[in-house]
Amino acid sequence: MNTSFKNLLNTYDWEDTLASINTKTTEDVVLALSKNKRDLEDFKALVSPAAKPYLEQMAQLSSRITKKRFGNTIQMYVPMYLSNECQNICTYCGFSMTNKIPRRTLTDAEILKEVRFLKAKGYNHILLVTGEANKTVGVPYIKNAMELIKNQFSNITIEVQPLDQEDYETLIEANLYAVLVYQETYNRAEYKKHHPKGKKSNFDYRLETPDRLGRAGIHKIGIGALFGLENWRGDSFFTALHLKYLQKTYWKTKYSISFPRLRPHSGGLEPKVEMTDRDLVQAICAFRLLDEDVELSMSTRESETFRNHIVNLGVTSLSAESKTNPGGYVVEPQSLEQFEISDERSTEVIAKMLQDNGLEPVWKDWEHNWQ
Repeated sequence: MNTSFKNLLNTYDWEDTLASINTKTTEDVVLALSKNKRDLEDFKALVSPAAKPYLEQMAQLSSRITKKRFGNTIQMYVPMYLSNECQNICTYCGFSMTNKIPRRTLTDAEILKEVRFLKAKGYNHILLVTGEANKTVGVPYIKNAMELIKNQFSNITIEVQPLDQEDYETLIEANLYAVLVYQETYNRAEYKKHHPKGKKSNFDYRLETPDRLGRAGIHKIGIGALFGLENWRGDSFFTALHLKYLQKTYWKTKYSISFPRLRPHSGGLEPKVEMTDRDLVQAICAFRLLDEDVELSMSTRESETFRNHIVNLGVTSLSAESKTNPGGYVVEPQSLEQFEISDERSTEVIAKMLQDNGLEPVWKDWEHNWQ
């Protein structure tokens, strides 16, 4: 019988978990900070309100641990949106089926045109992104796009609709390196409110996607929550619980965590729960203190000021100059974006910023033939 994170999640109650986090004490935080190896109860303390006065100490410790494990490096990647067609209704996304926007899916020629621009910028790791429209941008389309560009990038990651295990096995044979799949929120009732229609409304199928990826033998899985849909402390804990389950179950696989916050988009949704910059720093540092090996990724959703500071506090990968519309780099720069970018600086400026912070931007650290 296949194992599943769903069975573990069902043993937890959202409100009881929040109460457990919110009642952590100063003593719990001090104990967590004093340990060399921390568990999920320590993580609760580190994301609790009681940890707020210890943010500077957490940040310094997170920075030291990150530099010990990853050195003075930041992995560079870039997203390339292939399609904005989508069959889901999501309350927070510009691609939602009910939004009356022009839809387009890139042709082979358009994909290669975008790739030429990104290669000239120096990128060697690419993230392919689509809306969730299985008939238009299903496995055949994704596989074709990968085969089209595989000789130009050291690794290819995708962020597309959740797929079945055999679909992932097919794409892994075609040189797929990693898959990012975000649960959005681990609160089942709130999830349903934000995903009323479409395949994405199936909470369990999405929740079990990393299990299908792990069984398929993928090299890396990226998980995370969309902060703003629910209490960030609760979603941080369940992301951490998911991470630890996956690491124990699929121990040959690498993992990454991303930290997207709600951003403005067409038909925009106001966050239910505000996550301040200090809250986001607290969450990032808590994940680093929980796990020294997990990769922590920061996108251009965040502001220049925030990204300038966070690169030395725990994150290990960074995107730059991102466009969130298909063809956004050169094919059709003016088409509607999935969400607004906050940090619009060029790749060259971001690389210079990293170097000024004593960090080396890394464009390639993987070759498929090394497997």
